[in-house]
Amino acid sequence: MRRVFTASGLGEAQLVAQMLEAAGVRAQVFNDHAAGALGELPATETWPEVWVERDHQLTMARSLIADYESAPDQTVLCQDCGESNPVTFEICWQCRQPLPGRL
Repeated sequence: MRRVFTASGLGEAQLVAQMLEAAGVRAQVFNDHAAGALGELPATETWPEVWVERDHQLTMARSLIADYESAPDQTVLCQDCGESNPVTFEICWQCRQPLPGRL
């Protein structure tokens, strides 16, 4: 397993992990409950992280994350549940339905 992303918050870590999973990259979020140790641990040690389970998927994961990080802050609305999603997502993070024009 390798760390591929350090998030600014738990929500972002989960979104990135779901984006990777939707692309077929097996990923896990770590430090999802570490914020409770803030003060006992340095802040940077409690940030949520996304790790890829399989080393052969590192290149694909890093490419997807680079696209995510460089994308403008545009969103697309899910036609099923109405939730706002980043334009880089192919499926809705809320209901997991395909987003308009993505799949």
